[in-house]
Amino acid sequence: MSAMSRKIRVGVLFGGRSVEHEVSLQSAKNIVDALDRKKYDVVLIGIDKSGRWTLSRSANFLLNESNPKLIKLNKAAENVALIPGNPTEPLMTVKSADPLGRLDVIFPILHGSFGEDGTVQGLLKLANIPFVGASVLGSAVGMDKDVMKRLLRDAGIPIAKFAVYGRSEATSVRYGDVTKKLGSPVFVKPANSGSSVGIRKVKGEKEWKPAIDEALQFDDKVIVEEAIQGREIEVAVLGNEDPKASVPGEIIPRHEFYSYEAKYIDENGARLEIPAKLPEDVKRKVQGLAVQAFKVLCCEGMARVDFFVKENGEVIVNEINTIPGFTKISMYPKLWEASGISYAELIDRLITLALERFQRESKLKTSYE
Repeated sequence: MSAMSRKIRVGVLFGGRSVEHEVSLQSAKNIVDALDRKKYDVVLIGIDKSGRWTLSRSANFLLNESNPKLIKLNKAAENVALIPGNPTEPLMTVKSADPLGRLDVIFPILHGSFGEDGTVQGLLKLANIPFVGASVLGSAVGMDKDVMKRLLRDAGIPIAKFAVYGRSEATSVRYGDVTKKLGSPVFVKPANSGSSVGIRKVKGEKEWKPAIDEALQFDDKVIVEEAIQGREIEVAVLGNEDPKASVPGEIIPRHEFYSYEAKYIDENGARLEIPAKLPEDVKRKVQGLAVQAFKVLCCEGMARVDFFVKENGEVIVNEINTIPGFTKISMYPKLWEASGISYAELIDRLITLALERFQRESKLKTSYE
């Protein structure tokens, strides 16, 4: 097979140290199943909860794969390491230091900390390997809700009122002082976490301290937001320099808010309405704001932008997710399917975008020589 016609060797990087480890396993399974084996060779790189990188075998890389509550990474796999400085042989076994061949591109499907926050993206850039999704800056900004909201606010994009407290300040601030600025109830969140992890809706003084304590288990910075009464609308964005927005979808939670379990474990935790029933002007507005937020936050490849739409038609950007879920109940692939792009084609496009960006960046000068 010629160099031009050979298969693309894709490393699917999944698992990780974050609290969203199991979600990543579900997403990875869907992506691996969707990759066209006539076009791609797949290398499965699983990261366990301690941070150990392993080379998994496609036949049994997951245990209990059909049960979201019990799904696990199969640890009976060879320990490997990514070695920067050798782009033709970046993966090596740890025990014998045997090279494991080239990687043309990596698809990181690592949700949350140590995967979605720019850390892995920085490692992959050092290793000179193309990768799917936002680069270092976009990933870090998208993960930090404080920095994200300040950038959106400065760009004139409508957001909810919020306050941010460091660890020492968060434990001493009083609920009454917060509600004077933000009203009641409020949402208390870790500033750096995803998928509704560590989030509580606080309606009174008794709930305040437990919510702060829980958020501080996941981050040293707490963000408190006003509670917005409105429909929960999501838009998927795809592209690099000229990103496009999908049709909007609506989350109709069956719980008080769209929790971690409702997103990834309980198939009956929420109803998805795709496309969302919105007036045409509101539809165009959320699509335009989704693309604007994507650009303002320096994102590339993919992202999901989440909104609240109030009864009067006012649109509020809630947050952006730079590695959205790819589970069977996830919004991102469902939105693109409703927009005319199948799951398999979506994976193809994301890999193509990663390779295009890498080629573009490879032409940039790194010195005056």
